[in-house]
Amino acid sequence: MKKAWWKESVVYQIYPRSFCDSNGDGIGDLKGIRSKLGYLKELGINVIWMSPVYKSPNDDNGYDISDYQDIMPEFGTMEDFDQLLQEAHEHGIRIVMDLVVNHTSDEHPWFIESRSSRENEKRDYYIWREPVDGHEPNNWGSAFSGSAWEWDEKTQMYYLHCFSKKQPDLNWENPKVRDAVFEMMDWWCQKGIDGFRMDVISMISKKEGLPDVSTDGGLYGNCMYGTCNGPHVHEYLQEMNRRVLSKYDVMTVGECAGVTIEEAKKYANSENTELNMVFQFEHTSLDAGPMDKWCKKPIFLPDLKENLSKWENELEDVAWNSLYFNNHDQPRMVSRLGDNSPLSAKCIATVLHMMQGTPYVYQGEELGMTNCPFGSIENYRDLESINAYHELTEAGLRQPEELLECIAYKSRDNARTPMQWSEEKNAGFTEGTPWIMVNPNYTEINAQKELADPDSVFHYYQKLIWLRRFSQWSDLIVYGQYQLLAPEHTQVFAYTREYEGQKLLVLCNLSGQEADFEIPDSVTWEKEELLLGNYGEAKLSKKIKMKPWEASIWSLLS
Repeated sequence: MKKAWWKESVVYQIYPRSFCDSNGDGIGDLKGIRSKLGYLKELGINVIWMSPVYKSPNDDNGYDISDYQDIMPEFGTMEDFDQLLQEAHEHGIRIVMDLVVNHTSDEHPWFIESRSSRENEKRDYYIWREPVDGHEPNNWGSAFSGSAWEWDEKTQMYYLHCFSKKQPDLNWENPKVRDAVFEMMDWWCQKGIDGFRMDVISMISKKEGLPDVSTDGGLYGNCMYGTCNGPHVHEYLQEMNRRVLSKYDVMTVGECAGVTIEEAKKYANSENTELNMVFQFEHTSLDAGPMDKWCKKPIFLPDLKENLSKWENELEDVAWNSLYFNNHDQPRMVSRLGDNSPLSAKCIATVLHMMQGTPYVYQGEELGMTNCPFGSIENYRDLESINAYHELTEAGLRQPEELLECIAYKSRDNARTPMQWSEEKNAGFTEGTPWIMVNPNYTEINAQKELADPDSVFHYYQKLIWLRRFSQWSDLIVYGQYQLLAPEHTQVFAYTREYEGQKLLVLCNLSGQEADFEIPDSVTWEKEELLLGNYGEAKLSKKIKMKPWEASIWSLLS
């Protein structure tokens, strides 16, 4: 297996709006991120992925970009960015930018020109269609509810927006669009950034003819069926790689909705002709309902083990894996798979960080930050959650109280509450009024408290990261072969890792009850060493009784 710095890294995702506010306006900013570089260095991560900081009208919290080569004034200036990049590099931390090029803002100059007339030279930068029988060109629904088509009164045509109507989709079939995107990417690479996380990049090539798709019993067809892994997506990414990515030593990860194992092998192939790795969503969709994600169905552990193991085993030596449970689009995993306790946070982290792939830590995850009790729909800020609530209740498809419980469990806003730095007002995030409510448990869960406690979730993450990056087991943890044990066990997630004569055994009881576990006969050893455990001391034998949420990592010697 080829070695690479991005395989050996640990990435920390920052959602800038909610990370740290330096000027008291209630919104996180670039100077706030700079002020916390020492904290991130102490944690041990060596790559920051920042959600978008580009100029944006903020219809979708920065994922609607109006200028790719400027900074959102709320976040600071380009000079602030340059200083952050320089200081991060001085700390040994690389910066990966969020690349959002499936769509732009409707306030981007390209779209302003495109909608100005049917004859404009940039008309074909976006996807315009005539009405069909007096209505939308097809049945595609937006990911944020409603139709994926918006009528433009001036030019008497519809434009496609797979997300908000203020996020028109770019037409990647137009070579001028690709030229403009690649030129912009090259500009950032020349500035010295270290890579791109590519937002919904699997959607840039639409199905030929934009056909109707299945509604799955909903009001509209899922636009993902018509856009994910389209006919030219690999062609476009190979062109991107040739013209930009291959010229720089950068890390790339594609957010690939609808990706299959076979598609992932193309996106993240070991020849590095497209991307380094992809984000897939199968494991985060295991608790989805039959029609949408708005339900409180628990994750069934054997399903999770089967899914993660499939990606581990089938990508080995063929493509590289990304490892994540949390990000800005996911509710907190400690509230979803765990029970909000520090023990469960440590157990969940152990499962992920000892696997093969590049791990991603989402801000606050290293503190055990939990879902937030928002209460009323008026306390939410997420477009997806708000639109779903109104659309489904007004159509009579869901009862308000029942749907609100599901939104409380699954809303993206759970990940977007302010970072909990201290017990001070607003969790030390801002001296002003936060743009979104602070989780009231910040007096118990905060960085200041955890930095002072050697048994905290923070220090546990620090040890996991140290094992992967700096210990004698680093190559084993990064590159070793993965083997799942006891796939049908409903409480225990156990697996081994092997590399050049070294062997690890990972045992995690992902339940709040004691668990009996028998290590299979295929795993043999003469001596063992406990590398890390969330209960401190532990003993290993063929038959063990594991404590609630107990996790342990063992080096096995034959």
